[in-house]
Amino acid sequence: MATRRHVLAGLIASAMPRPSWADAGSPAFLSAARLPSGAFALFGLTEAGATVFTIPLPARGHAAAAHPTRAEAVAFARRPGTYALVIACASGTLRARLTPPEGRQFNGHGAYSADGAVLYTSEVVAESSAGIVGLWDTAGWHRLGEFSSGGVGPHELRRLPGSELLVVANGGIRTDPQDRSRLNLGTMRPNLSYLSPDGALLEQAELPEELRQNSIRHLALAGDGTVAFAMQWEGDPAEPVPLLGLHRRGEALRLYPPREEDLFAMRGYAGSIARSGGLIALTSPRGGVVQLFTAEGAPVAGHARPDACGVAPVAGGFVVTDGGGAVTRLTREGFAPLARAAAAWDNHLVRI
Repeated sequence: MATRRHVLAGLIASAMPRPSWADAGSPAFLSAARLPSGAFALFGLTEAGATVFTIPLPARGHAAAAHPTRAEAVAFARRPGTYALVIACASGTLRARLTPPEGRQFNGHGAYSADGAVLYTSEVVAESSAGIVGLWDTAGWHRLGEFSSGGVGPHELRRLPGSELLVVANGGIRTDPQDRSRLNLGTMRPNLSYLSPDGALLEQAELPEELRQNSIRHLALAGDGTVAFAMQWEGDPAEPVPLLGLHRRGEALRLYPPREEDLFAMRGYAGSIARSGGLIALTSPRGGVVQLFTAEGAPVAGHARPDACGVAPVAGGFVVTDGGGAVTRLTREGFAPLARAAAAWDNHLVRI
């Protein structure tokens, strides 16, 4: 229970001015990476791919959440993980280390409330993979509570634009807490769950029965509330399935295959997703390709890029990172080099 001293300390801390993202060098993106030494770090990057800051991580990172106003990020361990580091990016110092409750694991993603006062974290009960959303106070960094994610194996969660509602990608996969082996491929039930800030399940959308082995993993949101989602196929690899879906509350899920000549290019694996203007980009490090679709799901192009992983929007297109350390610009026409770092980028490039 919080003491009077703790409450006063939190109030004082929240009232003190905090450095803005300009004080941290005005990075456009956050990305985790592996350094040549084998160590891991969180990078801040400009739109041109230049490194603004590099902050050590204790183990492999996955994604990060950026505070809406102050120069603060929460770096999450690769799932299933037991650390989430709150980092003051202007100074590179550690503000807090979050640890899930006993028997829980972080699942790679988190999202701030609109005012930055609460952090929502994607978690699982280790033994069952039952999905949990954890709530953390960002003034004193104590746990406020938790509620169900609405499914099994939640991965990315996002706050819908202009609201405090959450959408959660429940991947549907039960995994072994030690070696990540998949335990329920025959009974998977992935879904999108829409939750209120206090955990009420407002709406849930499931894939059709024949595609229930298509695990919903990552999300990209439009201003009108349309959710684009990327999937990873756990079924027969000889069976091509769509890896892109779109959904709006009150409507049915819509799934969109690529061009016929690109049916197998992604090898059943969409690693990340982003929206920019009228385009959606899906990356596949496994297939070494980035596929582009219109905002309505029509396939546009497929562009080869070895170990393409992170993707985020910029004006007129996307920025893409890959496992070879390259940062590139992507448009409908293809790739243009921006920068190269002595690092192997992880799967996610987070727009600040």
